[in-house]
Amino acid sequence: MKALHDPKGILKTGLDAIRAEFSVPPSFPPQVLAAATRAAAKTPSAHRDRTDVPFVTLDPATSTDLDQAFAIEQTGSDLLLRYAIADVAWFVEDGDAVDIEAWHRGETLYLPDGKAGLYPPVLAENAASLLPDGPRPAVVFTVRVAPDGEVGLDGVERSLVRSRAKLAYDRVAESDLPQGFAELARRIAAAEDRRGAARVDPPQQEVVGLGQGRFALAYRPMLLSEERNAALSLATNLAVAKALLAHRTGLFRVMAGPDAKAVARLRQSASALGLGWPDAMDLKDFERGLDAADPAQAAFMLAIRRAGSGAGYAPYHPGAEPWHAAIAAPYVHATAPLRRLADRYVIRAALALANGEAVPDAVTAAFDRLPEVMARADTIAARIERAAVDLAETVMLHGREGETFHAVVTDSDGASARIQLESLPIIARTKLPEPVAPGRKLAVRLDKASPESRQLTFVAI
Repeated sequence: MKALHDPKGILKTGLDAIRAEFSVPPSFPPQVLAAATRAAAKTPSAHRDRTDVPFVTLDPATSTDLDQAFAIEQTGSDLLLRYAIADVAWFVEDGDAVDIEAWHRGETLYLPDGKAGLYPPVLAENAASLLPDGPRPAVVFTVRVAPDGEVGLDGVERSLVRSRAKLAYDRVAESDLPQGFAELARRIAAAEDRRGAARVDPPQQEVVGLGQGRFALAYRPMLLSEERNAALSLATNLAVAKALLAHRTGLFRVMAGPDAKAVARLRQSASALGLGWPDAMDLKDFERGLDAADPAQAAFMLAIRRAGSGAGYAPYHPGAEPWHAAIAAPYVHATAPLRRLADRYVIRAALALANGEAVPDAVTAAFDRLPEVMARADTIAARIERAAVDLAETVMLHGREGETFHAVVTDSDGASARIQLESLPIIARTKLPEPVAPGRKLAVRLDKASPESRQLTFVAI
């Protein structure tokens, strides 16, 4: 889970209740497990031998569902990224038991203490995963990255690859990585700045014990290795989006930016957190300068993440350019097929087009069906994440009932207000004795902090 980490199991009881509430599946039906076991034994036969390419993976140390491996080489002034993506479609056939279950799930669901996978572990964490214990089938995207960070797709092929090393974010050394890794990330970041992209990766919140039954939420900013690694996926997804648009097909990730009302609320949140946001500076420029190592700025990054209208999926339609406001460009999801259903079909389309073939009818039909399926899965994932954060906040404040906190009103509908606590990264609602304009500072008393119901109740005083 991006938002929350619970390494010591402080939230276990509450997380078990969340699993029950949202019907998070504990495993897979027997027929799905049996079909996955049969699929895992399938021998690659349509893949070029690329085991001589020095691919590596870079992920959290404990991850075993490895979607991506990469190699980088210099060619003139350009960098050539070879991005190997798990070839899930090689193992999962349209209409088989594994496929049907994946369409039911849509995506892997994450909680702070575990996950409910999109595919059974025999595939996701073994045969289809790009682990370094043997050759694996993959779809290799060759992405050309120019000195200015512009990207293009040079080719896509089914390949047999062998990862040389399973590298971990928190212990990787510069010498472990291919030459050009840092330079590629720099180029992609420069292109983002030039486009005016507003992509913000909030820090992870971690539940920590303070002793005497009290807890707090601390922040863990992204490591430099994580930020640079994300540039590889971004470059690939941008290049694939360009290629699909050129052929007038595809499934795109789309998102509108925060509306004026949301931006106004964010300005009040920034004020509550003591951040100086100049009136003349727009949100994109302000958020690009945020430092996740600073707790107040980290809290504001989380507020930005919650303020948008949310991203969705849209198939290509003539005359309607797909747009992702945070990326400031057309964008697809193609690099995490072990965790997102939609990626499998985007990969199949890119593979066909790059090799002069028509996009399979099953893929085109899937593009029309996937937005609804993925929206449902994204909604469930977001509700689970929100519930886990609510749980952590109530655990943090439990036992502090009766205390007074200072807050700023970020939005008001007359009878109640949304408030941002000044000292903690918590947004809540409180009833008001009279209408209060956004920006007004309030003193509020905590009346209830219930981990069982995940509810906080504040009263204006």
